[in-house]
Amino acid sequence: MNPTDPVEWYMEIPIVSRAYLTGAFLTTAACALDVVSPFSLYYNYNAIFFEGEVWRLATNFFFFGMFGIDFIFHMFFLMRYCRLLEENSFRGRTADFICMIAFGAIIMSAMAIFLSVHFLSNSLTFMMLYVWGRRNPYVRMTFFGILTFTAPYLPWVILGFSAMVGNNLVTDLIGIGVGHLYYFFEDVYPIVAEIRGWRIKRWLEAPNFLKSLCGEYRNNINVAAEMAAAALLGEAEDDNDENDNNVVNNNQVVPNEE
Repeated sequence: MNPTDPVEWYMEIPIVSRAYLTGAFLTTAACALDVVSPFSLYYNYNAIFFEGEVWRLATNFFFFGMFGIDFIFHMFFLMRYCRLLEENSFRGRTADFICMIAFGAIIMSAMAIFLSVHFLSNSLTFMMLYVWGRRNPYVRMTFFGILTFTAPYLPWVILGFSAMVGNNLVTDLIGIGVGHLYYFFEDVYPIVAEIRGWRIKRWLEAPNFLKSLCGEYRNNINVAAEMAAAALLGEAEDDNDENDNNVVNNNQVVPNEE
């Protein structure tokens, strides 16, 4: 990759992370240019369910505030950890990554009704940050070159920094809570279910139609077909070898003893 080519850098971002980053940037740009008002984007239960403004269910996850240091800060974390998750933990599992985001969005939207939260973009970012940290427990990190810690503590370090600068911690805590819930169902529960022999091992596995849309379900079928074909080919070769051995044994000539 050429680091000086922004187009090439942009196109190398995984598809879901690229779509989310693009949506967040365009939403902020539209608000900055007064094309769209943030008041038409925020999460409002009454407007959504009684006035038909259903777009608010999605738009509140794309607005990170106006252009500034805080926006750049959040874009950095969104870009870095959303991309790391998609490239590593969810490599070849785009459907599961979409399900993770959908799961987080649904739970956060339900919580926002009772907590009077209007924008959940920071919560979703914190969820990704938490899941990435729990799945990379041995990665060592530093905070401004002063504090050294491992990746699972990163959300708490950022939370402490937000408290020091006087930011509202509710949205960040929502992200941590939902991230832990997802981590439990995807990383802890399957192990317990396997040990105890429970029938359902994964509750949050992507449905087959979504895997098919992402080109994954078809690939699984092809892999299974290739494995079956290879097994049949191997059996056929073994049968041919056995037949050849039988022919050789039947045609052996026993030498006469003198």
